[in-house]
Amino acid sequence: MLKGKMVPVALAGGIVAVLAVVAVVHFSRGAALGTDSAVYRAGGLAVVRGEPLYDPLLALAPRVRAELPFTYPPFAALLFVPLTTVPAQFGWLVVAVGSVFALGAVVRRFAGGPAPVLLCLLPVLEPVWRLVSLGQINALLMAMVVADVLPARRSRWGGVLIGLAAAVKLTPLIFIAHLLVTGRRADAARALAVFAGASALGAVVLPGDSLRFWTSAVVDNHNAGSIDWVLDQSLHGLLARFGAPSIGWYAAVAALVLAVAAVVVRDFHRRGDARAALLVSAGCALLVSPLSWTHHWIWVVPLAAYFAGRWASLAVVVAVFTGWTLVCVPEGDHRELAWSPLQAVLGNAYVLTALAAGAVLGLRLLRRSRGSGARRHAAEVPARVPLTR
Repeated sequence: MLKGKMVPVALAGGIVAVLAVVAVVHFSRGAALGTDSAVYRAGGLAVVRGEPLYDPLLALAPRVRAELPFTYPPFAALLFVPLTTVPAQFGWLVVAVGSVFALGAVVRRFAGGPAPVLLCLLPVLEPVWRLVSLGQINALLMAMVVADVLPARRSRWGGVLIGLAAAVKLTPLIFIAHLLVTGRRADAARALAVFAGASALGAVVLPGDSLRFWTSAVVDNHNAGSIDWVLDQSLHGLLARFGAPSIGWYAAVAALVLAVAAVVVRDFHRRGDARAALLVSAGCALLVSPLSWTHHWIWVVPLAAYFAGRWASLAVVVAVFTGWTLVCVPEGDHRELAWSPLQAVLGNAYVLTALAAGAVLGLRLLRRSRGSGARRHAAEVPARVPLTR
């Protein structure tokens, strides 16, 4: 047993050592490392120096300032201030190491144990290696949500981590709805209160930036890349690539996805499968978010852990999310708008897989509900008494 526990520890130690070597080499050469972690650090420096958060960040190289805006709430910038105490390469190392341990914790929670084979499999998943290379914080936010929704034991602090995650990045707000759908109203209220409190703290410390974020920056599409870029694997991106980028189409399809997801989540909750319910909510969030870059699909990690031991399902997950389909299609400069039907399937693989899974789950639930209704009806109709002569 001790040997089994040592495997994931040794694996994590090896990964951290490799990441440290990468950071040191880049630092010694003065080479850039971690695009997104550099933005976080630049946001922290803007707070320290009193510079506007939602103008081009002066701490970034001039050639990338306009392409890499700060898109997070002001509260997040306050949390990024500690990254300003180290060089950018070591800021990436901090985020990358934190992500490794966050992924390990999530796998353990979903697989019911360390699952060293699964941990070895993770680097081949495109959302994982892209997230680590960029220095993205989505794995850390995911771990916070998982810890809150699937606690080892119930706590009076339920909802706090989701509230904090949502204050750093707005997407986790959907998990407050998840708490409501699964009957955890007190935890949902607590999450909302923490989100509001953290956002208020950002407004007190950074009033000008907060006003600008909540009145304009929150809806500005100044992210790197366009909506129809292949790396945007959201409903919005899919519709844009199909030539229907209007907000009306997007809102209508997103509303349908939200409705189906709520019913499926409720069903999984009633049947006692909290992990599946959480995965459905996460998939819904990725689909309806205005932008879902491929590294946002880091939720494929708990999905793979959920399927641990079910090798056919796990093979499908790996086959889709290694990202090979995304490199088989023309991308950039709006070339996605001229895709052939086959290229459209390949280039929208993440979105189409999630939609297909949702459709299957919804149809199964509908069939099961009809079957239950028919059985109830049969039980309520009195049996016919045969006529006797």
